[in-house]
Amino acid sequence: MKKLVYILIATLLLAACSTTKHLPEGEVLYTGQKPMIVENRSVTSVGVTAMEEVEAALAKAPNNSLLGSSEYRIPFPFGLWVYNGFSKYKKGFGKWIFNRFAATPVFLSTVNPDIRQKVATNILHDYGYFNGTVSYQTFVNPKDSLKAKLQYTVDMRNPYFIDTVYYRGFNDTTMRIINLGRRRSLISPGEQFNVTDLDGERTRISGLLRNMGYYYFRPDYLTYQADTTLVPGGHVSLRMIPVPGLPKDAERPFFVGNTNFYLHGPQGQMPNDSLYYKTFWIHYYDKLKVRPNMLYRWLHYQGYQRKRQELDKGGMRHRPDKLYSQYRQTRIQERLASVGIFRYLEMQYTPRDTALVSDTLDVNIRAMLDKPYDAEFDFNVTMKSNNQTGPGAAFTVTKNNVFGGGETWNVKVNGSYEWQTGKNSSSLMNSYELGVSSALTFPRIVFPRMGDKEYDFPASTTFRVYIDQMNRAKYYKLLAFGGNVTYDFQPVPTRKHSITPFQLTFNVLRNPTAAFDTIQAQNPALYISLRNQFIPKMEYTYTYDNASLRGVRNPIWWQTTVASAGNLTSLIYRAFGESFSKKDKKLLGVPFAQFLKLNSEFRYHYRIDKNQMIASRIAGGVIWSYGNATTAPYTEQFYIGGANSIRAYSARSIGPGGYPPDKEKKYSYINHVGDIRMEANVEYRFRILGDLHGAVFLDAGNVWLMRKDDARPNGELTLKNFPKQIALGTGAGLRYDLDFLVFRLDWGVALHDPYETGKKGYYNIPKFKDGMAWHFAIGYPF
Repeated sequence: MKKLVYILIATLLLAACSTTKHLPEGEVLYTGQKPMIVENRSVTSVGVTAMEEVEAALAKAPNNSLLGSSEYRIPFPFGLWVYNGFSKYKKGFGKWIFNRFAATPVFLSTVNPDIRQKVATNILHDYGYFNGTVSYQTFVNPKDSLKAKLQYTVDMRNPYFIDTVYYRGFNDTTMRIINLGRRRSLISPGEQFNVTDLDGERTRISGLLRNMGYYYFRPDYLTYQADTTLVPGGHVSLRMIPVPGLPKDAERPFFVGNTNFYLHGPQGQMPNDSLYYKTFWIHYYDKLKVRPNMLYRWLHYQGYQRKRQELDKGGMRHRPDKLYSQYRQTRIQERLASVGIFRYLEMQYTPRDTALVSDTLDVNIRAMLDKPYDAEFDFNVTMKSNNQTGPGAAFTVTKNNVFGGGETWNVKVNGSYEWQTGKNSSSLMNSYELGVSSALTFPRIVFPRMGDKEYDFPASTTFRVYIDQMNRAKYYKLLAFGGNVTYDFQPVPTRKHSITPFQLTFNVLRNPTAAFDTIQAQNPALYISLRNQFIPKMEYTYTYDNASLRGVRNPIWWQTTVASAGNLTSLIYRAFGESFSKKDKKLLGVPFAQFLKLNSEFRYHYRIDKNQMIASRIAGGVIWSYGNATTAPYTEQFYIGGANSIRAYSARSIGPGGYPPDKEKKYSYINHVGDIRMEANVEYRFRILGDLHGAVFLDAGNVWLMRKDDARPNGELTLKNFPKQIALGTGAGLRYDLDFLVFRLDWGVALHDPYETGKKGYYNIPKFKDGMAWHFAIGYPF
């Protein structure tokens, strides 16, 4: 307690201290930057990228910087006060205060503006602004000559463009390979000169040659000659040539010979036993815990392969071994890594002789298995937009490499509970969920078998069973159990497919209360959606995401899911004489759902610069129930609102259509679901300071019913009422972006309720405060 008092007293005393009192002789305290001056700013995409890198090179945060900003500071330099007030103490409590709270001053000399100026100038030159310049000024504080700010001036001037591109100095075979791949060149006449593309072209050429057996070729073996005098007016003629002294083996194809796989023991022990399987040796310690046929699949897939070829005067002669390929090496490494069972993995290509007389490389792969079991415990606290809050937890145990082929089997136990936080709260714990699930995942397609063919892309098969108990306080309990089989595969980096040919869920409604019976009597469709029923479903999901591609500035993400439930079952009934459209058909004595469902979402991010972005989303979905049941299961219907939807409203608080919410019932959100969903969002995101970002957004949408429902009047979709039944909201938010984690706080303001509120005009919110909603969430909404 005494230490705390001392700290408080010292803090008050330090408030009157100078921040430059104990600066070393000749040093000046750096107090940040004045706004940068940019002249002749280039608006091309290359120019924007160049300025982003220039700004990053010149940025340097001073002491007590506000969120890492180079320009703005917190007005109370507590760390500097402690530094100046306690630097004299060499031991004791004063030394403890110094070590704990002092901040080392940032000197002007350590900022090195001269070096930063040169680095920024070189960046401009790298992006084709050969005449660009960077300069700076030092502004000494008129009240304290030991403090100074910097201001940089960047003059970009006109960029240079590529006029011609030549490749010279390679042998005939190398030139043929380069010319065959020129259509994929990253540098073309008319494009703006920039070193990034030049480096990318060197890497592309090197990869092209290495895929043709040039194992010892490297990007560093390529260089450029540039001439800006041949074509005046800001144009560059480029010539790519090999570096002087290029090793002769760099332009020579090599071939793959023997393969050895070394599986070390759990403590790194060297292998003590071996076996030969088909085409390669497996060396292992004590006991082989990976099936040989799986290793063969991972190492010898039917992918990119070329037979060895020799050139002679008579033409081509074929030899049985394979030409080395960088692509093949990368794919094998990716495949072994994606299996997820190896703690350590290294792939080495070794020449048959050190003098490189032989053109054959033997492959040695060294690996160590990971631990057989993993355990994971997750705990979180959720604040929901329906005025409920509570903690949740999940515990998962995973067995790795179950059958020796990279399979994983896990058992997960999860639970959560929540309580009402509104003023009508009457019980402590009134809603909870408990669940147990188990999943067996194979890192390949296990059924149906495609003969000996192995896919040359990531693929997995998952078998899962689960049981869930959901309690909705004072209304009902819902027990759901079932299982599914899912295939996931990604043939190219931008496209992913997920197919669930079989999913069967059994919902059991338990312990309905009198309050629920009252709602059910008023809305029979609600009971049908929650009744005991089977949901036999098939599903397909397609996802496109190009954010990982090189050079994509404005990424696109699109996901579409198509689902069918009960139709195959009805076809089986039809085969036995039952009408396809007959209602209330049963599976094992229980009704089953029958519907078609389509759900799609499209996102587009337009990047203005590194500090600004416009993010947009369009989403829509429809579910059509027919035949056996005309109401879809409650868990399959759409709802709107909440932190990731229309943020002026809480989840399940509006819709369907113009159906108004019941303000008197705490759980009125039960009725606000529909068969059709339409939603659009646009959000302007901008950096405020450092990692703190802001956003201004506009959200619109609603859900509707397919069929008229007397219990929810005006809930069906009609062209006449469609415009006025679009809920509209705006708002602003803050995001603290740590790259790996984003904390988000959004304030939504309703502009138009989709139902009659008693107020005339488009802005029909009776009271401004009633149209506000706050949402705290983790991650971006889209």
